[in-house]
Amino acid sequence: MHTILLYGGYGGYGLYFDWTYILIILGAILCFIASAVMNNTASKYMKVASSSGITGEQAAERILSAAGIYDVQVNAISGNLTDHYDPRTKVVNLAEESYGKTSLTGIGVAAHECGHAIQDAQGYAPLKFRSAMVPVVNIGANFSWPIFFIGLIFQMDVLTELGILLFSLAVLFQLVTLPVEIDASHRALKMLESTGLMREDEVKDTRKVLSAAAMTYVAALASSLLQLLRLIILAGGNRRND
Repeated sequence: MHTILLYGGYGGYGLYFDWTYILIILGAILCFIASAVMNNTASKYMKVASSSGITGEQAAERILSAAGIYDVQVNAISGNLTDHYDPRTKVVNLAEESYGKTSLTGIGVAAHECGHAIQDAQGYAPLKFRSAMVPVVNIGANFSWPIFFIGLIFQMDVLTELGILLFSLAVLFQLVTLPVEIDASHRALKMLESTGLMREDEVKDTRKVLSAAAMTYVAALASSLLQLLRLIILAGGNRRND
């Protein structure tokens, strides 16, 4: 056994540059670009007030009512872009800037979270599957890397394979998340049009915000796939050096 692993580098008689770090860097760049586009787009339309003059809170309540959903609350939470729907408590949580302002971004984000509430009410299968995966994914996210690298260091294939399997669950979670988020945005835009909460030109601008948000999920999935590829390459290289 000649392989030595230290800080990610390995080689026959010591360390050398681990080219697989390029995969991580590429993933980080994709996420950075997507996040920058999202933040810029959200900030731009946060400054544009809706002609209806309603707030994100009011938009959410009207959309839920129009969808026949009366058991979901709308609450304000702190933070920037921390908006989310919690299917366990039946609560649409809106960041303060979305909750109390009349901006296209705020209303669009509120409508998107209501899209998740509508998914939940209609028993949308991908949302159910994603929610069921959360406990397992949390375990995978916490232990996949330590298990993998312990297996790599001590030449224990069973641990490297277990680490890859656990990380694959996290990738699967993100893969399922993507259509869930896209569908929620589609439902949001449809409700904004059907309820008359926005003019047609405002809906088009709101679509830009939600599309930019969707790209962050695409970038996150791509980044995770690149990290998974790195794990597979490292494991394969370690076996060849046994």
